[in-house]
Amino acid sequence: MTAADPGAVYDLRGLKCPLPVLRTRKRLAQLPSGAFLLIETTDPLAVIDIPHFCSENGHTLERSESLGDGHRFLIRKG
Repeated sequence: MTAADPGAVYDLRGLKCPLPVLRTRKRLAQLPSGAFLLIETTDPLAVIDIPHFCSENGHTLERSESLGDGHRFLIRKG
């Protein structure tokens, strides 16, 4: 899996803070270091929470983009 092809989207749409971060943390724990996780969320606070979570936990936020109804984040596990 590469940054250009991160695989399936982890759908967190409809979940409110803090669930997107908590579920992202749980999913990343199952992945090896260097793996990519692509998530989508409709939580407006995710644009603050996900980058903060990544920086505090040693992960790299490779990409962040706004969607019509939410946001998409590409995270590389540290």
